[in-house]
Amino acid sequence: MDAINLRKYVATHLPASRRKADSLIVNGQVCIDEKVTKIPSVTVSEGQEVYVDGIRLTAREIAPSVWRYYKPRGLVTTHKDPQERPTIFSDLPGNIGRVISVGRLDINTEGLLLITNCSTFARHMELPSNGFIRTYRVKVFGHINTNRLEMLKLGATIENVRYGQILINIEKSSGMNAWLLVSINEGKNREVRKIMAHLELKVARVIRISYGPFKLDGLAPHQLCKISAQKLRKFAKCFE
Repeated sequence: MDAINLRKYVATHLPASRRKADSLIVNGQVCIDEKVTKIPSVTVSEGQEVYVDGIRLTAREIAPSVWRYYKPRGLVTTHKDPQERPTIFSDLPGNIGRVISVGRLDINTEGLLLITNCSTFARHMELPSNGFIRTYRVKVFGHINTNRLEMLKLGATIENVRYGQILINIEKSSGMNAWLLVSINEGKNREVRKIMAHLELKVARVIRISYGPFKLDGLAPHQLCKISAQKLRKFAKCFE
């Protein structure tokens, strides 16, 4: 094993998000060779043993995997919700082991969510610098100003948050009702709904239909489908 920082080691072996790994370390729940360390950037070298809450972490024996999941409305994308609302992880089958989501969808947004047991893959997909496009079908009510849609191609500042290029096409419309296709390559909080509010459009439904090369295709709500190793070949370096 090449020397790596503790944050990455914990995230990879649990698996967990790097934010969660940081929290475990800073809270004193992680030991290296039975000595507590609270520094996420400390190096773990060959031969050292890492413990989380007294349990030694070992290399994962299961192969890295990724699934497509149709998240329905009404579920939150978190392992534990303070308000005790139902979560996506309580909806997933227990036999897939410990997994994390690639990004999040808010409670009222449905559609494609990627699920994985590999935190490095999740981080790779979430980084805006990697340019993975998220596309949504959005049902709206209101007057659509096509000039304003064109302006969004240059990006926009909405509620003091800067957004990069936003591509919006009208899929179909009838009177004041329309379905839009919205493509963005960021993962900011409730971004689609905030963009629609900026356009003075009321949102009735948001469905994510693709994330990078992965598509919702024919999945039904609650359905989980494992992505083949062949389709994941281009992400091989994430799984090393």
